[in-house]
Amino acid sequence: MIDVKDVSYQYGEKQVLHHISFTVHEGEFFGILGPNGSGKTTLMKLLSRELQLQRGSIVVCGRHIETYKPKQYAKLIAALPQHIDVSFGYTVKEMVELGRYPYQSTLFPKWTEEDDQVVDEALRCVTLAHKQHVFLEQLSGGERQRAALARALAQQPRVLLLDEPTNHMDVAQQFKLLNLLKQSKLTVVAIFHDINIASLYCDRLLFLRDGKAVACGTPRELLNESMIESVFDTCMKRHEHPVLPKPLVTFVPFLEQPIDDVPWHVTQHETMVVIETIKPFKVLSSAIVGGGTRWATTFVNRHVSLDYRCDDAAQEMIEFLRQQGFDEQWTVGMMTAVDVRDVVFTSAYEPVRLFVAVTAGVGNAVDSANAWRRTDVIASPGTINTFVFIDAHLSEAAFVQALMTVTEAKTKALYDKQVVDTQTNTIATGTSTDCTAIAASQQGTYYEYAGTITLIGKQLARFVYEATQMAIDRYNERKR
Repeated sequence: MIDVKDVSYQYGEKQVLHHISFTVHEGEFFGILGPNGSGKTTLMKLLSRELQLQRGSIVVCGRHIETYKPKQYAKLIAALPQHIDVSFGYTVKEMVELGRYPYQSTLFPKWTEEDDQVVDEALRCVTLAHKQHVFLEQLSGGERQRAALARALAQQPRVLLLDEPTNHMDVAQQFKLLNLLKQSKLTVVAIFHDINIASLYCDRLLFLRDGKAVACGTPRELLNESMIESVFDTCMKRHEHPVLPKPLVTFVPFLEQPIDDVPWHVTQHETMVVIETIKPFKVLSSAIVGGGTRWATTFVNRHVSLDYRCDDAAQEMIEFLRQQGFDEQWTVGMMTAVDVRDVVFTSAYEPVRLFVAVTAGVGNAVDSANAWRRTDVIASPGTINTFVFIDAHLSEAAFVQALMTVTEAKTKALYDKQVVDTQTNTIATGTSTDCTAIAASQQGTYYEYAGTITLIGKQLARFVYEATQMAIDRYNERKR
């Protein structure tokens, strides 16, 4: 569709583009990204013929762009610049009607029913039909941007060239516009500053830096931490979108110095154990409140009665936390029918500061390998609740590996204590309602791995194993 070969450009003595080459396929959503001054807008102006080529070639639909007559090219390509010039005295509809100029073939334009239909559809697409008679100067910046896009759509082009298309728009309008463009099946070439939006909507990306093409490929290929740092001179972390198979990036600001004092403290109440951290900890947990990944400062292990039943235990737990003055957005909350006075704490300071808290009730112990043989379907309160705090920086993989290490250590403790699943008469691997939280300060020493044989994994396994055994002993003693 578009073939750019060896394009260079300079303003006076200043070279702003150096031998740029890339191809855009028909129907593709193609993003151009790079820091300020990398040549993005100049490249877009060359594609739109606002600037004349100095070196290299641009071929659109099999023809060199300079061979097209202006109206021919306007039917093929429509451009939406970064800054919209407001024509005072024009209404929104009058501005959009300008997009039909390439289709007027006589000196005195003849307006047709088809022109009306195209303009109305363009206004509808950008959700400005209700403001079609409003003057442009009365619109917000985002509305003007949408009006300009409607004018471009009214050209009925095959290619849209967009320079920061979501400029001045609120979040809702950004996604409405991009969804519209994605569904239009037009070929779209767009400049973006928001890397995450580009990742979500673009099929391929072109990275520019200092007027040179650094890389061209899919978001999954290009959006890695080393590539982003080399192009933008800033530290970012790559993550995965929770719903789509798309990479997302987050900026990493200046990090404060690690905490010298013990970064957590414990308060024991009759009905709950509360562990609070000095600063937010990143947490991976299976807790009833705060499950999944989040940042938290408060960790609650709450006692409930053996006959506790609730249709919405998570909401009931949130109400309990609020009554206690805790913000559920910053809290990881678990429940247990075990007497929380029997909680076991273990800790270490070398090679990494580590703190473990465990309550264990094994009346509803389950052998996971034989759970399919059980006939019960309702999980009763009891549970082994495990909280692990690590004053270190864990990778995403290390969080998962730490969870595995902790689970293996807990299972070994049950085996050595010969805890039995009473329905299958086999050694239990846990209980039906176990919860675990792995919390890390994300400061200090970086650990890429936390498996059972790693330095931190060995420490984790030891202290979780010992705490779980002690907690089971206290549970059994109270039962007597």
